[in-house]
Amino acid sequence: MNSTKSIPDHIQKIDNDLLKLERAKRNYSFLSIGIVILVCYLGISVSENSNAGSFARGISSFFDYPVDIISEAYQSGFSFYGLIIKYIPVLIETINMAVFSTTVGFIGGLIFSIFSARNLIKNPTVIFWVRRLMDVCRAFPELVIALLFLYLMGKSALPAVIAISIHTAGALGKLFSEAVENCDMKQIEGLESVGAKWIMRVRFGIIPQVFPILLSYTLLRLEINVRASTILGFVGAGGIGEILSKNIQWKYGADICAVILILVLTITAIDYLSRYFRGILIGDGKKGLGFGAKILPGKNE
Repeated sequence: MNSTKSIPDHIQKIDNDLLKLERAKRNYSFLSIGIVILVCYLGISVSENSNAGSFARGISSFFDYPVDIISEAYQSGFSFYGLIIKYIPVLIETINMAVFSTTVGFIGGLIFSIFSARNLIKNPTVIFWVRRLMDVCRAFPELVIALLFLYLMGKSALPAVIAISIHTAGALGKLFSEAVENCDMKQIEGLESVGAKWIMRVRFGIIPQVFPILLSYTLLRLEINVRASTILGFVGAGGIGEILSKNIQWKYGADICAVILILVLTITAIDYLSRYFRGILIGDGKKGLGFGAKILPGKNE
């Protein structure tokens, strides 16, 4: 015996509202895609009218340059491996810049996070200004900050180190403050009950809780800073980026290929090593180097 039940009016209304929202979302999606296509078309048209060449002609020769540098590297034979060894010291300089900047940024971010956490600082004025200072530190890209210090100090690795340190402190301070605000306050209450001072409560009640998460974020940031150190080399801040820029200007194909190769290998190695150590920090070290391993801070499965 078949029986049918009528859907309640309020359920039907919710279903109709969901259908309307879905249709509106679909329409907005199509509209957004259309606007993006229109903007791209207009941009290409303006570019073709402003430049001597055309977009279609540029696309047709897009792969010519990569093919040229790879062919030059192949023609260099065994001397290509000598080029790789030649640029290892400059690569180490770049890694040193990234590691030192990340260390300074870690210290700065830790200080920012403590003085901007609402569960540790009761003065809203202090929290407001520390948070605004963090906003300023991470508002400008490393490249902009480095160009300012390059103008003041001249070409060297120091402007790059300062720029990356400032940006890292602002970025890590934001992440660290969220971790500090979400930590368990029972330890703080226990230390406070036995008369521990504020600095001791932070040292023994907060830092041990969040330290693995802080190191995990710092290792993630180290990967970013290695790439940032390379990019800043293009504006004269030293390191392997400056060598790569000069080789591109002089069109040394084999040298360009060697620098790109060791950069890719280095960043890949740092990625896997940091993934491994992050896995250890969150108690998942056995899977640290595996693909798809859980590496983000959080509760392990």
